Amino acid sequence: MKKNTSYVNSLRMVSVFCCSLTFLILLTLNKVSGLGSSSTIAVSYGFNTVCGILAGKSLQGIQCFQQGKVFSVLPNISYEAIAGGRDFFCGLSFNGTELFCWNAGFSNSSFHGKRIYHNTLFPLNDLTVGDDQVCVVQARTGKILCWEREGRFSFLSPTLPPGGETAFVAITAGEGFSCAIVKDERNVLCWGESGMGDFIEREFENLSMLTLVAGKSHACGITMSGFLICKGNNNSGQLDVPLEFPFHFSELALGGTYSCALQRSNGSVICWGNGGNTSVIVYPKIQRFSFVSIVAGIDFTCGLKTNDFTLNCWGLGWSDEFSTTLPLPSMIPDRCVRESCELCGLFPGSESHCSGDTIICRPCVIDLPLSSRPRMNLALAAEPAPSPIAVSPSFPVPSLPQKREKDRPFWAYELFGLVGIISGILALGYCLYQKRSYFSKERKVENVTRDKELNSVGSSNAADSAFIASNASSAPQSRSSSITQLSMTLASQRSWDHSLKHVEKAEVFTLMELAAATKNFSSENKIGRGSFGTVYKGKLTNGCEVAIKREEICTTKNRENAFESELMLLSRVHHKHLVGLVGFCEERNERLLVYEFMSNGALHDHLHCKNTSNNGSPLNSWKMRIKIALDAARGIEYLHNYAVPPIIHRDIKSSNILLDASWVGRVSDFGLSLKGPENEEGSMSIKAVGTLGYIDPEYYVLKVLTTKSDVYGFGVVLLELLTGKKALFKEDEEHGPTGVVEYAGPFIVAGEMWKVLDKRVDLPIMNESEAIELLAYTAMMCVNLEGKERPTMSDVVANLERALAQCRGSSGTFSPNFYSFS
Repeated sequence: MKKNTSYVNSLRMVSVFCCSLTFLILLTLNKVSGLGSSSTIAVSYGFNTVCGILAGKSLQGIQCFQQGKVFSVLPNISYEAIAGGRDFFCGLSFNGTELFCWNAGFSNSSFHGKRIYHNTLFPLNDLTVGDDQVCVVQARTGKILCWEREGRFSFLSPTLPPGGETAFVAITAGEGFSCAIVKDERNVLCWGESGMGDFIEREFENLSMLTLVAGKSHACGITMSGFLICKGNNNSGQLDVPLEFPFHFSELALGGTYSCALQRSNGSVICWGNGGNTSVIVYPKIQRFSFVSIVAGIDFTCGLKTNDFTLNCWGLGWSDEFSTTLPLPSMIPDRCVRESCELCGLFPGSESHCSGDTIICRPCVIDLPLSSRPRMNLALAAEPAPSPIAVSPSFPVPSLPQKREKDRPFWAYELFGLVGIISGILALGYCLYQKRSYFSKERKVENVTRDKELNSVGSSNAADSAFIASNASSAPQSRSSSITQLSMTLASQRSWDHSLKHVEKAEVFTLMELAAATKNFSSENKIGRGSFGTVYKGKLTNGCEVAIKREEICTTKNRENAFESELMLLSRVHHKHLVGLVGFCEERNERLLVYEFMSNGALHDHLHCKNTSNNGSPLNSWKMRIKIALDAARGIEYLHNYAVPPIIHRDIKSSNILLDASWVGRVSDFGLSLKGPENEEGSMSIKAVGTLGYIDPEYYVLKVLTTKSDVYGFGVVLLELLTGKKALFKEDEEHGPTGVVEYAGPFIVAGEMWKVLDKRVDLPIMNESEAIELLAYTAMMCVNLEGKERPTMSDVVANLERALAQCRGSSGTFSPNFYSFS
């Protein structure tokens, strides 16, 4: 009874929250900074050296304070992030293409840097410095590289940490160990020779982390549920986290025997550990200040004040003869980037802090209403709940593991987060609508040259399509792009009419909306793959179910501009047998397309992955199979004959034929589609792209593309419906793969098609026999080796209509000349 009352009260709270937008609080989520984590300020604790990236300068260089003196840092270039360790510190140049390190113990009037990394194709987006190592994360690949220091200040060749090719999103280092957050699973992986890294990794187990920061022998982080968790050595109480509600803390700073955090509500510092004696690690005077960022050494802490962005330091290890306010200029509060800040807007005063055309974006988290947030005890916090959606534009929104049974008591937080997103959308809707025009039409257009070349081979199933000699971008992807860029790029490549009025018919979603719709792109919402990314099931705030395809950035070198192709194509074509486009999202490195949700999945799965022989499956009848074939044929016919300009799909296959709730077949995935010739007899010379088993042999060999290439792929689909075999399959272990064309063709030509019919479906009755015969002959004509001998899609539609009429008992005629195999 008590549990039910709590449930009702929670629903009432949600109702009240929905009725008032005043409970929605948009809060910043800055990068955490620890002993060796990256930020815009850093400390090298061995020599009490404090450094920061200068604000308001034409070059955003670094200045340092050490033992009462101010030091310049060379080379004097713009930097975007720095990190410090025991006796040296390192910094990333703007855009992350160069990494410099400086010895904090050797300087007269300036620190002279040693460049240890330079690569314009693989920029860096995070770094960490430990006792004798520096590690970085590559932006495009997520790989980690580490350098060990040898001697006074030389570095060995870079190495990969344990995990090898694993992709990461954040990294931090303590004394003798380093830890990082794995990109997809969001779990913690640690390494190092001290053994502490292994211990901390075991302690974190499978917790999904949003952020992570290391101290001397412990590590803390904020989970995806918003709880602050600390693991490792607890000899001084540095793991005894204060009991607070989710997302109460923003930045963290960890020392040797203590931990500190900024309270999100007012930016004040709270510390714990040091044997319970916190008065010496955070002074009362310091607690009255508001900070935007904090960092820590072994025994002292520094923070960047909110009001003037000056540095203040305090603690047992900080000399008392100097004032806590350092004689340094103002420092930038976060990274300056060349991006749009559509998600949560600009950081206040961003333009004055950064140089040139760079700005600071305000990362955001949607928090719970203050009046309804319960405080959680530590036992509960150790098992994080499904989270309110947390989104930081500095890295892609992660995929979460499936919810565990023991997580379910915290459903309220997920519900509150979702309601918060609904309210946020309502509050900001008008503003976003006004900005969309600017976002689409007014931004500068960068000229983008794409060199397309891809060669890959794979299986023909829905999860792993193989693309043969296809075109893909080999240029590094920019950190942000615009709809104008999208349109102009596509126009230069495909000569499409790039009028933006077509794109504007599609709804523009924010990344936060789509993250909420898919439970932060959780694995339980994953339903398949498309031409350029993973597809997730989502539910929008209006209750509409959608399919959301999320581009995989790391594969940009191995694909075409599929996002642009689908967006431009689906914005201009509408047909009941084509999967409809609902909208799209393009923010920084994230690009997503939102489609109508096809609740009955792909035809491929029903033919090859599910049991169609039981009476409950609609595909256990030949009539239904012919009907679905006709649906798809009508969709392709529309692309060839009625779309303006005509469109060639180029990847017709059973996994791209989806079934809606009424079992209506719809053609999907237009990422490889191209503008076709103006007439059916026209052709175009272009390198082949398609899926193994479905690709037109004439197109593949001669590189000549026509609408008949789609006809060939559809013929293979018809043979799949007829036989139940995959486009490529293995009959036994002794022989290689067999194509369904080679398998079924000889029997059909010999008039023995009954030998290859799918045995999971009942034998056809009289009318059905005639319909199946018509289906089989049509399929064989579609897979003719010469394109000119294949029928048009209009011919195919006409004959599938006759076949369906035969199944319904109607009389139908067809020309036997069409089926001549001579």
